[in-house]
Amino acid sequence: MPSTTAPTPADSITNPSAGPLRRVAALVYDSLLLIALSLAYGFLGVAITVVITGADPQTLEPIAASPWLFIGWVITLALFYCVFWRRGGQTLGMRAWRLKLERDTEGDGGGTIPGWRECLLRCLVAPPALAAAGLGYWWCYFDPKGRSLQDRLSATRVVVVPKAGR
Repeated sequence: MPSTTAPTPADSITNPSAGPLRRVAALVYDSLLLIALSLAYGFLGVAITVVITGADPQTLEPIAASPWLFIGWVITLALFYCVFWRRGGQTLGMRAWRLKLERDTEGDGGGTIPGWRECLLRCLVAPPALAAAGLGYWWCYFDPKGRSLQDRLSATRVVVVPKAGR
């Protein structure tokens, strides 16, 4: 009879690293959520700006060019990932593709949920690594442990979680 207990950190260390295609598939799935979150943030940001400054909502160009609105949007997207990663190591896209983010340290802490520092560092490194023709993801093919560039720089790794019941 298969075990129904949750994997321990020692068990998760044996899970294989996720390949780049699976990671990108989870990113595409998450991007749908990020688009919805961005639309909600944009609506709320414009509404608050109109109320506070009394700007004309018919002329949104000056409002949309606000650096504070952009910085808030970037922080919102980073928090999306950090909160999901800190709560269980998975975003919704990662859960759909059976991926999990964990610490990649030897000895204590290996296979555990990453801390805020690791999550924030990963959020800073991942966008440029993706924008550079996906270099951060291609790195998986050259790393002996199958880690991406953002995995290496943030001391984390994305693993494939076994199907339930296995």
